Amino acid sequence: MPEQIEIIGREAITYFSLKHAARERALPKSRATIRLCANSIRATHRHDREGAHALITQAGALIAEMEQDLQEHRDIYYAGFVQDAQKEYAEAATFAALSQHQPLPTPGELSIGHAAYLNGISEAIGELRRFVLDQLRRGNVEDCEIFLSYMDDIYAVLTTVDFPDAITGGLRRSTDAARGILERTRGDLTSSVVQLQLQHSMRELQENLEKHLPADQEG
Repeated sequence: MPEQIEIIGREAITYFSLKHAARERALPKSRATIRLCANSIRATHRHDREGAHALITQAGALIAEMEQDLQEHRDIYYAGFVQDAQKEYAEAATFAALSQHQPLPTPGELSIGHAAYLNGISEAIGELRRFVLDQLRRGNVEDCEIFLSYMDDIYAVLTTVDFPDAITGGLRRSTDAARGILERTRGDLTSSVVQLQLQHSMRELQENLEKHLPADQEG
């Protein structure tokens, strides 16, 4: 019996050593992916399309490497840190696409799971809000209405995915947060449109007064 225990112990140590090594290879790549995606989002806000795309490409390569690193260790693959990286990757990639009015990349094209993808695009709604506010400051109201429609469409899809959080990775909470962001953005845009219309009406009134004022003075 003691000899059998020793054999089992050695086998367990070999097993866990391989698993630990795989985790140690993948975990830094998850952190690096998240940093790359955050930098890509910042580049998108700066309208640096090439920079954003390059960072997204690098992040995608790390996502693929993690898949390979954990091919034989699926328990670690689904421990959470890989999905966090995939979610950030989806957020960066979809935000970059929408900011350029391009079709959304699919989960298959990004090679990530549906739960991570949907949580990613739900967080992209927050980045779209920032993008809309920047456009409002520049007076690009028409573009803002287009981006708001993107946010509406994403939210409408998210509300149809009604499954337990254990399956969707907490999508319900992300969807609830997205709703608040969407409504605040709609309110900000509506206020800006009303203000612009009021300014336009006041300018028209002033121009009409200036046209008729000389004639009134001559009379």
